[in-house]
Amino acid sequence: MSKKESYIKSSYNELLNKVSWPTWSELQSSSIVVAIASLIIALVIYLMDQTFSSLMKVFYSLF
Repeated sequence: MSKKESYIKSSYNELLNKVSWPTWSELQSSSIVVAIASLIIALVIYLMDQTFSSLMKVFYSLF
């Protein structure tokens, strides 16, 4: 039981004293970057899907 307690205490101590948590403004900035990147990637995938769909329609219309 003492190993578990020691592990929990050391984990708690590390989370409080050794981890550098981002500030609220850094967190907001990072979230905006992730949201914009996600939208760009979604747009690229959508365009690729539409292009492939159009090419397949043309290909199947030949037969």
